[in-house]
Order: sequence, then structure tokens, then C-alpha cells
Amino acid sequence: MKEKIHPVYYPDAKVVCSCGNTFTTGSTRKLLKVEICSKCHPFFTGERRIVDAEGRIERFQKRYKLHNTKD
Repeated sequence: MKEKIHPVYYPDAKVVCSCGNTFTTGSTRKLLKVEICSKCHPFFTGERRIVDAEGRIERFQKRYKLHNTKD
């Protein structure tokens, strides 16, 4: 095995969510910024909302509408 090729591991890495929730975990980065955590994710909160990541829902709806108009 080669020596000195592994990244530094931080056992006390801080995770910050866009909802304001913070917690610590182990990672190769000191600070992690996330958009959704277990405090605000619809699956864990029981809410019925759609989480759109980068316009995927609109792209899917566009394709579906185009597909239906051809029939």
C-alpha cells in the first residue's frame, strides 16, 4: 500500500443544513453544507411536498407532455 495518499479524516466534521439544523459526523471535509437533512426531509417529517432538485420535475413534465401530444 502506498503511504500518504489518504485524505485527512475529521471525526468532528460539522454538517450545516439549509433549514438551520447542524450536527457533527465524520468526514474528509471539515464543513459540509447540505440542502436537506432528516429534520426537513418530507419522508421524515410526514409532509406531502415535492423536493425539486435542479428542475428535474419540470424537465420530466415537459417530456411527458411532449410524449402525450404525439399520440
